[in-house]
Amino acid sequence: MGFVSDHRSNGEDGVILGVDGGATSTVCVCLPIFLSADHRGLSENLPVLGRASAGCSNHNSVGENVARETLERVIAEALHKAGKHHSSVLAVCLGVSGVNHPSDEQRILKWMRDIFPSETKIYVRNDAVVALASGTMGILHGCVLVSGTGCIAYGFTEDGKEARAAGAGPVLGDWGSGYGISSQALTAVIKEHDGRGANTMLTSSILESLKLTSPDEIIGWTYADSSWARIAALVPLVVACADAGDKVANNILINAVEELTESVRAVVKRLNLAGEDEKKEFPVVMVGGVLEANNKWDIGKAVSQSILQSFPGACPIRPKLEPAIGAALFAWNSMMKEMSN
Repeated sequence: MGFVSDHRSNGEDGVILGVDGGATSTVCVCLPIFLSADHRGLSENLPVLGRASAGCSNHNSVGENVARETLERVIAEALHKAGKHHSSVLAVCLGVSGVNHPSDEQRILKWMRDIFPSETKIYVRNDAVVALASGTMGILHGCVLVSGTGCIAYGFTEDGKEARAAGAGPVLGDWGSGYGISSQALTAVIKEHDGRGANTMLTSSILESLKLTSPDEIIGWTYADSSWARIAALVPLVVACADAGDKVANNILINAVEELTESVRAVVKRLNLAGEDEKKEFPVVMVGGVLEANNKWDIGKAVSQSILQSFPGACPIRPKLEPAIGAALFAWNSMMKEMSN
């Protein structure tokens, strides 16, 4: 497994790769070496030479073999579209969900060492880190909140200290995630059917969407394929029911907002990002499908308002750049920092 070209590019032909490996999809972008100290002014107009996407690359969800194959595939496809070789890559950053321990980083680093020349700079981080970089043009400072299929809050101080909260996966209580919201909705349907819970519009909405005739069938549907993204895809139904006035759905979303806010609050306090008076300005980058505007019930807006109540100096940011480009910018900044030391 793996590929190394015998052609080593010079700096003029070199490229930077950024990989965003989430619990639902994995994206790789290839950028040219054109960046300078003022690249932060380029905003969303960064030229992408090649872009490729595939499925989940979280080894906790799909296993190590599939995760590795997915990462290698998107890298190869992005380079092919850019007309470049693996040997053209000067630096690559892979932000991958499920990277929670140095051993996770080392595993992916080893995979990448099998396909890139020894000179290539390789950086492996949690996908939340590159999500933060997408809102700060590759500079790690402040806090990021990611809520899509999974959820995590991650923060950095200007001197490099870091902290995280949540992100341990659905089994360990990431209730602010798409999976967490949807699993609570499925549970509410089962509880209503059993006579253990309140009546809820979620029952008819979910049954209709899944083309099922009885709540009993939800059990079979769930365990036939309990992949995180499949469960998380039910979030729009929960939001629609809450918009329509369903109390059960509304409470699920309120709980999600509280969970996400608490994750940010924990990171901010541990890193003292808001200062002693908790009024200091710092960026809060907000990324993920759950945080995007959803009809009347806007989860992202509710979370932003809740964060601002605790930290008036917080500056919520909705990135114009995708996380994969944030990863590429992080790779470039990190490489340049190494070269200057």
